[in-house]
Amino acid sequence: MTDSEPQKPGTDAARASEQLPDVFDERRRLISIGYRMLGTLAEAEDAVQETYVRWYRMTDAERAAITNPQGWLTRVMSRVCLDVLGSARARRERYVGEWLPEPVPANLFTGSASDRIATADPLDRVTLDDEVSTALLIVMESMTPAERVAFVLHDVFAVPFDEIATIVGRTSTAVRQLATSARRRVRDHDVHPRNRKQHDDIMLAFAAAISSGDLTALTALLDPSVTLRSDGGGVVNAARRAVLGVSNVARFMLGTARKRPSLAFREQLTGDGVALAAMEGDQLLAIVNVKVRDGRITDVWMQVNPEKLTTWSIS
Repeated sequence: MTDSEPQKPGTDAARASEQLPDVFDERRRLISIGYRMLGTLAEAEDAVQETYVRWYRMTDAERAAITNPQGWLTRVMSRVCLDVLGSARARRERYVGEWLPEPVPANLFTGSASDRIATADPLDRVTLDDEVSTALLIVMESMTPAERVAFVLHDVFAVPFDEIATIVGRTSTAVRQLATSARRRVRDHDVHPRNRKQHDDIMLAFAAAISSGDLTALTALLDPSVTLRSDGGGVVNAARRAVLGVSNVARFMLGTARKRPSLAFREQLTGDGVALAAMEGDQLLAIVNVKVRDGRITDVWMQVNPEKLTTWSIS
């Protein structure tokens, strides 16, 4: 029988095909990879869908010949994401107003990275848990597509450099350098709260100052370099450009609250720490995250685009 001839029932390939694993068991893991690479769940879902389409386009014999379906799915998913990242800059330029990654609850991907392995030197990698922060995703937006893929696959999912090299079309040495460069960006921007309790306390004081309309208390919480970005995606009203400086940010937040007298904040846990769900009755209007350094808020991120708030169920 030649390679071009179809396999007949009862052959080893046919029997192996019947024993193929349920690749949909990998869906959560693939979405977790895609979200980290692309910054939104919608794009991650699209990438996962394309990955499964490519799996099912193969013949049973071709699928049966794949000894590591999880590895195959990871490679294909990563290549799809790499293609998406390649066109992301142009799409961001067409985006209405500021673009922010999609904030998600802290436990959304619990258990999705169970396959990580420890390295000989823990300082050689930036260990990222299942709680993906807005601060981290924003830094990752500054990475090249290859850097981002290398960083996510190696530092989060422990994929070997040799395998990543086949995905990004570089040598293993080059991929190692990409991951090092990406890791340096993360460290330089200090994306993880140095003091989680301090971050959370300041966030709650921030909410209290806005709710009470206390301009003095609010400005005291803000760093002189504070920047506010809000993402409405052209769907709802949002600041089209970044709001800069203590006075402007404070007045923007208080002005927003005054326009909605029934606005209330509810604490939610994200990878950044405590975040605020801005509610009007039972309607979620925004998720607000902040970055705190040296006891002051340096960044405020307001996600108001309803298309990026779909994972939140707040009672």
